[in-house]
Amino acid sequence: MKILVVDDERTLVKGIKFNLENEGYQVECAYDGAAAVELAREGKFDLLILDVMMPEVDGLEACMRIREFSNVPIIMLTAKSEDADKLMGFECGADDYLTKPFNLLELKARVRALLRRAAGVQRSRGPLLTAGDLSLNTEERVAVREGRTVDLTAKEYDLIALLMQNPRRVYSRENLMNVVWGYSYAGDYRTVDVHIRRLREKLERDPAEPEHIMTKWGVGYYFKE
Repeated sequence: MKILVVDDERTLVKGIKFNLENEGYQVECAYDGAAAVELAREGKFDLLILDVMMPEVDGLEACMRIREFSNVPIIMLTAKSEDADKLMGFECGADDYLTKPFNLLELKARVRALLRRAAGVQRSRGPLLTAGDLSLNTEERVAVREGRTVDLTAKEYDLIALLMQNPRRVYSRENLMNVVWGYSYAGDYRTVDVHIRRLREKLERDPAEPEHIMTKWGVGYYFKE
């Protein structure tokens, strides 16, 4: 597995690189957002770690540019703890975030979890799930709507796969955080709302009146076949 670490704090990059290489990962480093986009375009990385505050092109802009051509898992690093800043990262296409200062053990745990989920194949109901004009190939981790492939991030795919594999089952936001993300965000469950909205925009004919990705008001979300 190869990981790209991008941060203008060279000492921090050195520490992250050392710890990830001790885990057996190959690590390449960059120090600004523009370099991150160019390196990611080569498509040789399994995961990216991007700092938000960087010169030239910041991490959020870099993340959005990368999402134009790649669904590689992305972890954002931010010095800001405000919920709005974290949610902005998810809006830009990030799969996970860590607020500085952070424990390197936690970073490694999140890297492992994200790589495991990105590489996993969910096959509880067979390799192809279908509902109307929407289908999900769980072997190739590909979503198709009206015959066209839809680009999903790793977490978006994991979320819709879980819902489609368990139709009509209502999941609370806390349940979805624990199952899809693998841990709790200390109550910041709006992350789930952001991902649900993005899935509706990508997979529903009319996001304002969804046919499949439904809300059970006051409870959570479920998939309607």
